[in-house]
Amino acid sequence: MVAFVAAVLAAPTPAGAHPFGAPQTVAIAADRDRPEVVHVRWQVGGLDDLTLLGVALGLLPQDRVMLDGAVFFEDTDAATVGPSDRFAAYLLKQITVASGGRPCTGSVEPPVDLARTGASIDYTCPAPVGTATVGVRMLTDLNPAYQTLATGPGGERAVYGSGEFSHDWILGDAPATGGTNLGRSATVQIGAVVGGGLLVAIAVLLLSRRLRPRRAVS
Repeated sequence: MVAFVAAVLAAPTPAGAHPFGAPQTVAIAADRDRPEVVHVRWQVGGLDDLTLLGVALGLLPQDRVMLDGAVFFEDTDAATVGPSDRFAAYLLKQITVASGGRPCTGSVEPPVDLARTGASIDYTCPAPVGTATVGVRMLTDLNPAYQTLATGPGGERAVYGSGEFSHDWILGDAPATGGTNLGRSATVQIGAVVGGGLLVAIAVLLLSRRLRPRRAVS
């Protein structure tokens, strides 16, 4: 099975890839109850791209891609590709997660509606995740021009593609040392501002007293 998937992924690029249509997306999130788990959801951009992927994986017939590059998506394509072991193996090969320099193990949830809601992968890491390095190369084996728009916690965004296939996402709390240093730095800066303001006020007061005209002595 593994040998078959490897052969499929190494096959020549099929005709008709559409990397300049609607972009595919991924959403990265932490698990609130399991700090060692990272969730990734992938959503295809154009449904014809899903058909192309199905053809590349040997799940759909080659004649679904016309000689002129036209691709005909059918509703049954998603139902054929989604539950396939070949598709699951492809997801785990093209989307990777690591934490602390160590790879995380992925598990693909069987898609309920691949065309509309995409596919979800849970990655279990060796330890609670603070920063996750997520790599995404979905469909780039069909055409290197494919890109993926990604979103993460706090509204962070990134674009995968054009040679940029890895991004670090902050999922857990900031390290205690960083937070402590930041707090101390802020305190020092505030103290400096307040202290500087007091010095200026005192200087102005003394100067005004010096410049105040003295009353003549009778």
